[in-house]
Amino acid sequence: MGAPVGGSRPAVRSGADPQRGSPQAFARLPESRMTLFPATSAAGVGARPLRSIHVLGSHELGGADRFFIRLIEALTQAGHPCLAVIRPDSPVVQVLPPHIEQVHLPLASKWDFYSRWRLTRLIAARDPDVVQTYMGRATRLTRLPAGSRALHVARLGGYYKIDGYYRHAHAWVGNTRDICDYLVKQGLPPQRVVYIGNFVPAPRPVAPEELAALRLRLGLPAQALVVFALGRLVQKKGFDDLLEAFARQPPQAAGRPLVLLVAGDGPEREVLAQAGRRLGIADRVFWAGWQNDTAPFYGLADIFVCPSRREPLGNVILEAWQHRLPVLSTRNEGAGALLQDGENGLLAPLSDPAGLAQALSRLLAMSPEALARLAEAGHATLQRDHHESAVLAAYLELWARLGARG
Repeated sequence: MGAPVGGSRPAVRSGADPQRGSPQAFARLPESRMTLFPATSAAGVGARPLRSIHVLGSHELGGADRFFIRLIEALTQAGHPCLAVIRPDSPVVQVLPPHIEQVHLPLASKWDFYSRWRLTRLIAARDPDVVQTYMGRATRLTRLPAGSRALHVARLGGYYKIDGYYRHAHAWVGNTRDICDYLVKQGLPPQRVVYIGNFVPAPRPVAPEELAALRLRLGLPAQALVVFALGRLVQKKGFDDLLEAFARQPPQAAGRPLVLLVAGDGPEREVLAQAGRRLGIADRVFWAGWQNDTAPFYGLADIFVCPSRREPLGNVILEAWQHRLPVLSTRNEGAGALLQDGENGLLAPLSDPAGLAQALSRLLAMSPEALARLAEAGHATLQRDHHESAVLAAYLELWARLGARG
């Protein structure tokens, strides 16, 4: 249930810095091409726990929403209290653990002045150290009350419109260096544009019996070699290219039936199903629908493919690496920064079914030992650059450097 919102705004505490909410009062931060802040001990950053409010206006469960959940859980486990402000119709309501407090606001549109007013009152009543917003709507609607000492940090996972949405924040976090460069080009001060990547959780153990039951439920052939893809079924995700690339593969690979398993849903679902029938591969493509728990599907997979035409980061690549799968991706923005072709994954041209088919054939022709080396190199990249402790420490260090109390 959503917590009540209201109460009068507390007076500014004695000794408070009147410039606490002023961007000019913040210490200079590293440039946008910086690496992660030093990952010392996340729990040891700062003299006391930092209290934060996290605002998300989405009603989906995409990559940004999942990271919202992961970061709040990690902060809470490290002893830093969090309050989640989300829409009552958001699937995040059901996914967040019950011990994390939620406040439900409509956040209906960028013009939702009622939610904006309620948010301002909530910030005044709770007096947090940090208010962190996710994507444009939440950022636009979040305005600090007069006299607030809170810091407003806007986190971006895409190339969003800045004017009218983001400029009033105190600092901006891009989850790729390319997004940070974009923010600077949009005129945001580079000393307050910071790169902090995403992390993905360790996969839950999946028992062989659960995998066998799922395989049976999906109707996958026994001993099938499973090419797995995951995401929203929209044009920019490139699933139509993947279907064409898969249609160019033989019905068997390494002596096993070759199948394509897709988890996800969206407006292109029926169009893609028709494409599969037109290409003559309908009996080799399995549509699993939207899945909140993807661990069993990664567990069934032998190879992961990301065919996206536009992917700022690519959380699905990080998830596949976490499950120690060999990865093939198109050269979208995120994959271009994460993958080194032939070392920790394979890269294929954008919007090029023939090129994607060629790369998939190359991957399917690899020996089990070569595939294992590719997967382990991807997992090592994940552990080095996108580990939970490093990302958590980076956020806490950012908040401390910006001047969060304590």
